Amino acid sequence: MPVGPEDDRRDLIGADGKCRCGWCGTDPLYMAYHDTEWGVPEWDDRALFEKLILDGFQAGLSWITILRKRDNFRAAFDGFDPHKIARYDRRKLDRLMQDAGIVRNRAKIEGSVLNARGWLEIQEQEGSFSDFLWDFVGGKPKRNSWTALHQVPVESPESQAMSKALKKRGFTFVGPTIVYAFMQAVGMVNDHTLGCHRHAQVNKLKRRP
Repeated sequence: MPVGPEDDRRDLIGADGKCRCGWCGTDPLYMAYHDTEWGVPEWDDRALFEKLILDGFQAGLSWITILRKRDNFRAAFDGFDPHKIARYDRRKLDRLMQDAGIVRNRAKIEGSVLNARGWLEIQEQEGSFSDFLWDFVGGKPKRNSWTALHQVPVESPESQAMSKALKKRGFTFVGPTIVYAFMQAVGMVNDHTLGCHRHAQVNKLKRRP
């Protein structure tokens, strides 16, 4: 789950009477993300690449910071098209460093280029970035049944293995904790707590298109 200053280890009851994982707090944008995106299985190659890059940019920050800048990131990074990002030159990187709408961290910006090149390598060798990643959980979401947020791990054997494999392909900012947060977000694991109204809903979602 997203981890940052806003993280709350208790489930929360919203004004609408719905119980939610405490980490989303009461920010409308964060609640909407929790209710419509987090934990929903994602199978699209480009969308998975985008989320992995954004989770890397989150390192040391809160997810709500990235969420508020997501549209700016999409515009600045050409819709997170790996083919375009892999060709970024020094001039483009310098322009990104001047863009106040994103997180201006040189290592993370340069890392996005390395990650795009790693994505292209996986596509060429494996045929699908999605299949490559989903294989680490056996091709289907892992359904957990946590009763409290403090039970939710920050990494797993699967995230450790995925992290190692991605680093081998040249990816950066893909440590096992970042990767586990990514796996939660894209529905490889359902880490909504049992009391959260989204737990049962996510479990019912179609597993694969």
